[in-house]
Amino acid sequence: MFQKIFRSYVDSFSDLRREVWLLALITFINRAGTMVIPFLSLYLTKNRGFSLEEVGWILTFFGLGSVTGSWLGGKLVDSIGHYKTMAGSLLISSVLFVLLQFPSSFWGICAGIFLVMAAADIFRPAVFVAISAYSKPQNRTRSVTLIRLAINLGFSAGPAIGGLIIASAGYSGLFWVDGITCLLAGILLLKLLHPKKAVENIREVNLDPQRVLKDFPYLIFIGAMVLFGFIFLQYFSTMPLFYAQEHGLTELEIGILLGMNGFLIFLFEMPLIKYLENKKVTAIFHVIIGTILVGLSFLAINLTGWIGVLVIGMILMTVGEMIAFPFSNTFALTRADKGKQGSYMALYSIAFSISHIFGHNSGMQLISKFGYVFTWNVMIALAAVSCGLLVYLAYLLKKETSTNI
Repeated sequence: MFQKIFRSYVDSFSDLRREVWLLALITFINRAGTMVIPFLSLYLTKNRGFSLEEVGWILTFFGLGSVTGSWLGGKLVDSIGHYKTMAGSLLISSVLFVLLQFPSSFWGICAGIFLVMAAADIFRPAVFVAISAYSKPQNRTRSVTLIRLAINLGFSAGPAIGGLIIASAGYSGLFWVDGITCLLAGILLLKLLHPKKAVENIREVNLDPQRVLKDFPYLIFIGAMVLFGFIFLQYFSTMPLFYAQEHGLTELEIGILLGMNGFLIFLFEMPLIKYLENKKVTAIFHVIIGTILVGLSFLAINLTGWIGVLVIGMILMTVGEMIAFPFSNTFALTRADKGKQGSYMALYSIAFSISHIFGHNSGMQLISKFGYVFTWNVMIALAAVSCGLLVYLAYLLKKETSTNI
């Protein structure tokens, strides 16, 4: 039985192209090296002496840089291609991460973090388009899932290594390692995924590409993703406070609970996606199911004060995330075939950047004024609105298909 389960798990990784695996390796190195970000608030308060209010504004520039980078990345992909865009992003980021340790004034750090995030997030639309270029159409969703797995593993390893670096070499060492790993990822990209070596899918040239801002169904989809991101991010900003203040969990217990998310994704996401890929339903149907599950996680927490419900809530959220993110990404990539891929994937990235800008702060403000129960009810309502938009999108897509027949 266990041998059968193991074989099924291994098979879920089969049929993925060499280029997708190399892209996953580069993404892992890049994300594992991004150690400054998890420690940014601590660095700004303890090392630079900024107040929480000032840190809040600096993090706003973090979000604005992310939006700018995503938009610029989309434009660059459409003009010079994904390979040059990714390479440029990694190499420029490597220099900017090292330089970020030197500004000491408030506005200097705001400008620095804006430029770093703008350069770093140019990578995001480019990597989505690269997935489309390197993966077979039938396993595109699993290719997305492999990249997500690399990102999750990178973000898991990064903070642990970062903590050791801070303890031994201080924050300055962290910036240097960030820069060096970005440079390493960039060099690997230039060597391993050079257009002369990497095999790409033959893509038909669209002589009349649809403008992304005129694609009404896609804009509905982006609206739903902004709301989904807003809800999802509460688990990594306001929810840890809820665990500590309402249930008395220690930092270690909170870490274990949050770590469960990454562990479940590592074990089950790829087999789950392989299983769901074979179902004869649309990608949007899967995104709706994922959104419902995330909404139900907040409902479960609000129904009882039993501490065990925190584990149930985390499992519901994680399964919802595992379903919603890969299939939403697949829908965006498929829709991007109608127009300029870079612009479409940039808007998809920007949706989550917007969630970052407003999600953390809004959640904190709601809790401060109205408490946790009311805040979780707001998240349930937003999940319902997101599902409503996705159902409307499914209707529009069905209408669109019948019109084209």
